[in-house]
Amino acid sequence: MADAAPRLQGLFTQLLGAPLPVRIRAWDGSQAGPPGAPALVVRNRRALRRLLWKPGELGLARAWVAGDLDIEGDLYTTLDLLAGLIWERGEDARTLAQALRDPEVRAAVRGLVRLAGPPLPPAPPREEARSPRRHLHTKRTDRRAISHHYDVGNDFYEIVLGPSMVYSCAYWPTPDSTLEQAQRDKLELVCRKLGLRPGLRLLDVGCGWGSLAIHAAREHGVNVVGVTLSQEQAAYARKRVAGEGLTDKVEIRVQDYRDVRDGPYDVVSSIGMAEHVGAERYLEYADDLYNLLKPGGRLLNHQIARRPQRDESTYSVDAFIDSYVFPDGELQPIGSTVAQLERAGFEVRDVEAIREHYALTLRQWVSRLEADWQRAVQLAGPGRARVWRLYMAASALAFERNRIGVNQVLAVRAPESGASGMPLRARTWGAPGRD
Repeated sequence: MADAAPRLQGLFTQLLGAPLPVRIRAWDGSQAGPPGAPALVVRNRRALRRLLWKPGELGLARAWVAGDLDIEGDLYTTLDLLAGLIWERGEDARTLAQALRDPEVRAAVRGLVRLAGPPLPPAPPREEARSPRRHLHTKRTDRRAISHHYDVGNDFYEIVLGPSMVYSCAYWPTPDSTLEQAQRDKLELVCRKLGLRPGLRLLDVGCGWGSLAIHAAREHGVNVVGVTLSQEQAAYARKRVAGEGLTDKVEIRVQDYRDVRDGPYDVVSSIGMAEHVGAERYLEYADDLYNLLKPGGRLLNHQIARRPQRDESTYSVDAFIDSYVFPDGELQPIGSTVAQLERAGFEVRDVEAIREHYALTLRQWVSRLEADWQRAVQLAGPGRARVWRLYMAASALAFERNRIGVNQVLAVRAPESGASGMPLRARTWGAPGRD
């Protein structure tokens, strides 16, 4: 008799302490759960073995990436329904150990073991990062982490990002604007905040595929050095620069920002890069950027932030993100970012929260990926494509629900005179030294 789905519904209810708000469709064709709800598809018993050997988010992630688990119905609705029961429970090893003291929970685990079949641990999907998770943030480990995320293939990123090739939050004039317009507006916003004008020298830290460097040189006449640790990004960016006829104004380097020695620069941008720095090394990062700026120079730091915790010692990096998306990536609260920049000597002049803009951006990226799914799978493989679809959809919900945010912090290396070069009225964004 095909009864795997109702058995799973009962077992998960015992384990989670609440019924699953989605249906389950199992490998034997059975179904169970709320009528009309989206379905969690358990394609094989291996999915259960993954959950038993790695309870929690990592086991779920492995099953999803390997194709052992799938979703039928709206992806966002399903993730939103499951978030409270699974991803937001905050269960660590101690909590799980306490749960296992309950006889009903132990019985449910035994039931899962029987249903899962042979008790051998499945191998992790090949897309999982294998680096030690110690978050050392040395130049070597950072280079390896960047390569894991960005050297997926430029053709794949073209599908997701579109012609702008900007892999950070767009700036939407209206929710109905195009992604291209919103990304152009973001690049222009950065340039205006930095007060760019012809002849200034800009260092773009984590330059990606060169979009900001090209925009700043073409539209504002500045000279740009862009640095990235990704060989594929650099090759792509250099080709774009040459195609725009800007090789005399834009230099793209494969270089760690810690190795840049040809400062000082008039302005520095760091857009979506600081998440890779790590909390323990953030002050070093701020010090390095401060020392690369001329007195009076501006820094625009665009960075995702998490919500602060009452006990910061309990913070842990998201297992799925760490293993499959951004190895060694770390988020910190905006207050910590501002404090570290100030400790380095910067005067923070403006903080703009734009988290709703990132939710809109991510939904557009997911739509582009889904619209060209078969080609994305051909380019990056099914596992990698599934990683990006889940990561971007879950992130969109996290921004919408105010679980994470993103902020642009404008800071100045004020000279001894104290003259910041900033306009008297905020957000008019005059050029340095003109106000």
